[in-house]
This record gives sequence, structure tokens and C-alpha cells, in this order.
Amino acid sequence: MKAWITFLRGFTLKVYYPILMLLGAFLRSKRTSFQAYIIKLNNSLVMQDSYKINKILLLLPHCIQNSKCDVRLTFDVFKCKRCGMCKIKDLIELSENNGIAISIATGGTIARKVVKEEKPDAIVAVACERDLSSGIVDTYPIPVLGILNERPYGPCIDTTVSLEKVRHAIQWFIKNSHQDKKQ
Repeated sequence: MKAWITFLRGFTLKVYYPILMLLGAFLRSKRTSFQAYIIKLNNSLVMQDSYKINKILLLLPHCIQNSKCDVRLTFDVFKCKRCGMCKIKDLIELSENNGIAISIATGGTIARKVVKEEKPDAIVAVACERDLSSGIVDTYPIPVLGILNERPYGPCIDTTVSLEKVRHAIQWFIKNSHQDKKQ
């Protein structure tokens, strides 16, 4: 780990982000842009370092599930019928193929609870600008690669995500980690 990157990431998330959010309170039209900028800056800083990683968590928002689905996946993503109406099926397969944990959260409180229970060394998180930026701040110093969800039907309903971006983030953590050798 490079100490200067850890310091810069901490400064960005704990000092610069709150200043931008204060500014965003006055410039409401810029708030989402500021949040997206912080996510991009964080990702860039995370990818300039390497980490000791044994456990990766793929953390998803509940709105990625199809709203017409009869099965609520709030606490157990593996209840998914894998019908293909949303990307959950593909994301489960991606997590299984890479041997990583996967979870769905209904909001920030549940997401923090999942992180506390799972104790990951790294997180690939999918969410909107607001939830993702605040989640990255809340989980610091855990390295998080944030991927913005796509909202073709507006916020919080039937969102989607680029599987390629998720795959790339997972692979980046796997390739750029120093694994513990347990004997």
C-alpha cells in the first residue's frame, strides 16, 4: 500500500467530499455532478494502489431487481429464480465464477450492516450517485470501486448496470491484490 494514496483518498473522502456536499446544498443542480466526481476520483485513487485481499464483496442496490418479480431478495440474493428479467442472475453467476460474496441492500443502513457482517477486504459497489458516494465515505478505509447504476425508468425502480464494468472491477481487485497464503 502506498501511504500517500491512502492519505489522499482519506482527505478526498473525509474533507473534500463534505466541502463539495456543502457547496452542493447551495448549488443543487451540481450536487449529483459533485457526487459522481468523488466516485470517479475515489476509483482512480483505489486503482493506483494494491491491496491485501482475501474477500471481495459485490454490493448491489435493491432497485436492480425487476419490480414485477414476486421474490423479494432483500436479505438473500440466492432466492433469485434466475429468470433473466433483470441482471441479478448474471451478477450472481459473476460472483460465483469469481468466488466472491454478493449482497443486496435496501439502503445505506443495511449496506453498512452487510459490510460490518461480511468484513470484506474490498468492495465492488453498484448504486446511484448519492448512495454510492456516501457509502464509499462510510466504508473508508476499505477500498471500494464504485459503479453507477443506469436508470432507464428513473430513480429506484428497475435500474440496471453494465456487467462489463462490474466484471472489470472484480478482475482488477483479483489481479492487483496480494493474497494471504493460509497453510
